[in-house]
Amino acid sequence: MVLRKSVVLAVLTLCSLVCLFAADISGKWKSEFESQVGPQKYTFEFKVEKGKITGTATASISGTDMKAKITDGKIEGDKISFTESLDYQGQELAIEYKGTISGDEIKVERSVTGTSDGTITLKRVK
Repeated sequence: MVLRKSVVLAVLTLCSLVCLFAADISGKWKSEFESQVGPQKYTFEFKVEKGKITGTATASISGTDMKAKITDGKIEGDKISFTESLDYQGQELAIEYKGTISGDEIKVERSVTGTSDGTITLKRVK
């Protein structure tokens, strides 16, 4: 019983430390890339609180400006994942991002409705 409590305490402490040492990505990040629907320019504005990411994504897709909410965002150490809930021409799309933070860059695999759209790089706006 004492061993079990010790293990649980150690796991909880480790989880707390991971949250404490998670990268701070709060603020604006930009990305430009080509996709199946043409050139895209994005500005992501992230808010981080206790390992959870929220915010907005503002996109210019083939000359049309759009804004979407960021949901289901998580950050653990240098790993990041979030979903962009985008209304594109009347169609609701869940665009998923998963990747790694490295200083002022974030490299993410972008998946549109379950299909990989490639890896893109986000750069911090200073």
